[in-house]
Amino acid sequence: MSRPGTRPPGPAKARTLSSRLWLERQARDPFVLAARREGWRSRAAFKLAQMDERFHLFATGRRVVDLGAAPGGWSQVAALKVGEMGRVVAVDLLPVDPISGVVILEMDATAEETLVAIRAALGGPADMVLSDMATPATGDRSIDHLRVMALCAQALDVAAALLRPGGAFVTKVLKGGADRDLLVAIKRAFGDVRHVKPPASRQDSREVYIVAQGFRAPR
Repeated sequence: MSRPGTRPPGPAKARTLSSRLWLERQARDPFVLAARREGWRSRAAFKLAQMDERFHLFATGRRVVDLGAAPGGWSQVAALKVGEMGRVVAVDLLPVDPISGVVILEMDATAEETLVAIRAALGGPADMVLSDMATPATGDRSIDHLRVMALCAQALDVAAALLRPGGAFVTKVLKGGADRDLLVAIKRAFGDVRHVKPPASRQDSREVYIVAQGFRAPR
């Protein structure tokens, strides 16, 4: 309760405080500092690199699709891993600055015309579909969870449409993993499904990732 003669901070002040705390955390974050030092576009690049180190996701010459790619950290890692013989297609509604070795599509990742454009850019079926897609947080955990799960389901649909047999799918979910029906669908489509929280993911963050390998193409 406020003391007499005082008022609780309004929304603008609350946002200012939140922004200041976020900036202070960014300034201390070792992965943010390392990303700046090494030329990665975001600290998220380390998350994908750590998952690759554990699950051996990439190989030279592979075709990779990065959904929700902005600002491009995952696409940078993918392009480095697959080399000049590989293909990386980055998709986002937000603009992404050019990345060497990456085709950038400023489109809705879930639209049918986008699938056509991705296939044309890949020149063949995808070996891996990545999704780090997210929506702005509302502050309501249940709503945020539903929105992220919806994106995950959409990403799974895209992966099922693009992947070759044996391909891989990596997607972000929130703490607790995928909802039961979604997890059942992922396990039905892939031979090996794991939940992982890479070391570069902040411990106070609710995000975790699903790494699904061994895609079973529909007959």
